Amino acid sequence: MQSLSLRQTSISKGLNYLTIMAPRNLWHMRSNFLFGSSCWMTRFSAEIIFKSVSFRLFGVKCHNAGSEPLENEDLLNNLLTMGVDVDMARKRQPGVFHRMITNEQDLKTFLLSKGASKEVIASIISRYPRAITRTTENLSKRWDLWRKIVTSDLEIVNILERSPESFFRSNNNLNLENNIKFLYSVGLTRKCLCRLLTNAPRTFSNSLDLNKQMVNFLQATCLSLGHNDPTDFVRKIILKNPFILIQSTKRVKTNIEFLQSTFNLNSEELLILICGPGAEILDLSNDYARRSYTNIKKKLFSLECTEEEVQKFVLSYPDVIFLAEKKFNDKIDCLIEENVSISQIIENPRVLDSSISTLKSRIRELVNVGCNLSTLNITLLSWSKKRYEAKLKKLSRLA
Repeated sequence: MQSLSLRQTSISKGLNYLTIMAPRNLWHMRSNFLFGSSCWMTRFSAEIIFKSVSFRLFGVKCHNAGSEPLENEDLLNNLLTMGVDVDMARKRQPGVFHRMITNEQDLKTFLLSKGASKEVIASIISRYPRAITRTTENLSKRWDLWRKIVTSDLEIVNILERSPESFFRSNNNLNLENNIKFLYSVGLTRKCLCRLLTNAPRTFSNSLDLNKQMVNFLQATCLSLGHNDPTDFVRKIILKNPFILIQSTKRVKTNIEFLQSTFNLNSEELLILICGPGAEILDLSNDYARRSYTNIKKKLFSLECTEEEVQKFVLSYPDVIFLAEKKFNDKIDCLIEENVSISQIIENPRVLDSSISTLKSRIRELVNVGCNLSTLNITLLSWSKKRYEAKLKKLSRLA
């Protein structure tokens, strides 16, 4: 019978580590046997001995029993050579550095073949080190599944560069495949699935049952509100709020009830709201939504607004509910102090998109060119920088 031996390649007392040749997944060692500490290795069965065993040369620091596991130094050196920000990677997923078997070179080869640069690969590993634990077989299968949604390899590389977790978070390819089939089957388009993949990748890590529960709930809600096209309803909500599939049905149901009861909406009005500007509110914490709306009412009431004006303000721009209480109050105060009337704010709620510093600097610039804020359409306070500067230049010439 053939024998399988483990050969020591180097032992260094000064560095207190040993370098060995070991078969994958078949060893465990504790302490430094040179100094009398315990050491054991898995015995090999005859079945294992006759199988092909792949080896990897690596170094591992020895340590005393009970101490923290030390890092795989060969892995550390490989990552440094690849340009990985090891400090960042260590902070994000330190456990990866204690693994004896990793696939960083295979990952690099795979991503290079898909058009990723060495710099992009280093950035991916720096921000999501667990990527190096995926096998080439797993990566290939997952890549092929993504190509059922994304049109090119380069587009996938760009997504990975922005959000490596979206691709590497899960290695359950069967679950991914089942979710893709299901979401296509309920009428979601490739564009819609691509939006989910880039903005809410956890949707595809959900169990198939969880995604089915949410889609079934949304379809039932649609029918209960008198809409006869549940497929269209689900597609519109997901396009407006790609995060909805990773929320609980209880949270979404509670928020729909909150919107309907708070604003006294009939079924048609509620449908228009949740398929449009109110869709994003559906995944908010219900407690947060209620507190935020209560604060908005309190602040606007203090400025002598009516209940009707408050409701008009929020329904015309539901995103205002996302603003933290202090930030909302401070922005309103800032505008009032600069002689913008509350009626102007009610008519142009998007002005609250801008930061307080932006509001102040733009108001100062407009006043300097002779604008009368009381008669000005204040929406320009929330315009993009390019659009705003073009308008300011035009106003300057007219002054």
